[in-house]
Amino acid sequence: MSLWRNKFWISLTFVCVLFQSIAFGQREIDPDENPSFKDRMYFGGNLGLQFGTVTLIDVSPLAGVMITPKFSSGIGATYQYYDDNRFQGSAGSSYGGRVFTRYNVLPNIFAYSEFESINWNAYNFFNDRFQRTWTDAFFLGAGYFAPFGPRGGANFTFLYNLMHDNRNSYYNEPYVIRVGFVM
Repeated sequence: MSLWRNKFWISLTFVCVLFQSIAFGQREIDPDENPSFKDRMYFGGNLGLQFGTVTLIDVSPLAGVMITPKFSSGIGATYQYYDDNRFQGSAGSSYGGRVFTRYNVLPNIFAYSEFESINWNAYNFFNDRFQRTWTDAFFLGAGYFAPFGPRGGANFTFLYNLMHDNRNSYYNEPYVIRVGFVM
């Protein structure tokens, strides 16, 4: 990642933390009221679009449930279509799933862990060709929740892949930054 991008993300994080308004949690639940399972659920995910020389379409929905007022867990799916016009035959898709946990340290700051498994077209150095393979990742990180009201908002998550391998990982770098929405 370039130095300019690092400065941009650090500045954006600083501004979000510095100028946060009224702090709403991701989902406010009062355990004394014994909320139903439906009231403790939340939905969201990521949507990414890039068009041009490299086309990328990413759809990654998720569903989670508040287990306690600060702890939640859930599942998600990922589908990505990519096409790189610089290389012949470089179009394809990847798909997979993930399970995650999240702990709200402060109303807008959370710790996050995730196990993800992605099926993609990886280059096999021994056979000198591309072949479909499953690759696992275990992410640890933290994030910031910017509320859009009492029930929804945006997540800015900064993750590190503990299982990163330069030859076999789906991601080029062990660091992953995600922006997503929940409601």
